[in-house]
Amino acid sequence: MERSYWERIAPNYNEEIFDVLQNDTSGKIVGAIEQIASKEKTVTDLGCAIGKWIPLLATAFKHVVATDISAINLDIAKEKCKAYPNVEYQRMDMSAGAITVIPCDVAVCINAILTDNLKKRINFFQSLNICINSGGHLILVVPSLESKLYTNIIAHRWNVDDDHKEKIESADKAYALAKNIKQGVTDIDNIPTKHYLEEELQLLLTLEGFEVERIEKINYTWKTEFTNPPKWLAEPYPWDWMVVAQKSPL
Repeated sequence: MERSYWERIAPNYNEEIFDVLQNDTSGKIVGAIEQIASKEKTVTDLGCAIGKWIPLLATAFKHVVATDISAINLDIAKEKCKAYPNVEYQRMDMSAGAITVIPCDVAVCINAILTDNLKKRINFFQSLNICINSGGHLILVVPSLESKLYTNIIAHRWNVDDDHKEKIESADKAYALAKNIKQGVTDIDNIPTKHYLEEELQLLLTLEGFEVERIEKINYTWKTEFTNPPKWLAEPYPWDWMVVAQKSPL
């Protein structure tokens, strides 16, 4: 996903993008943030979008650095969060080759590492380390590949929503889909989007100098996946992965 994509959808962000905060009815993400938070700590919201997590962060931490690739997103966030003077805003592309940041004690990154471009994902994960002080914490949420495949199996087996009404228009499209899935990239609303395996997250973060403390499912209802989910469809529910990790002390 390029900057142009996020700039284009920014005015309609609430309608276009899945709301993790609203749909995490278990409160696991909020709980993880509150467990680590302190009025003595600084926090960076990496990929803050229109600022849905800023009120929570601004009241729990001493200072918030809200970053996003989209200037329009940041303008909307500033307007919505004027009541929080301890927030500064910075346009930043975490997937760029090099970034300049002032590290914080905690980083929160909610469904921001979604690009189908492998090089950009590598850059983003490498940048996570730069953004966090030694011994600091990362709370990362990403789409689950296991959940996406599980949902697709159910859709196909019981023809739910007419099997998601997915139509492959050409041999080129079929080839692209097959090539992408080998890297955990599968479409959301026809946009190639990176999804992650649990073991993949463990490996990626370990390679970047983090010690993974826990990986948990953030469960959602089936209505987040299907327009008309069967009444009998219950657990296990669809999910994202949440990772809590600590940057290795020097």
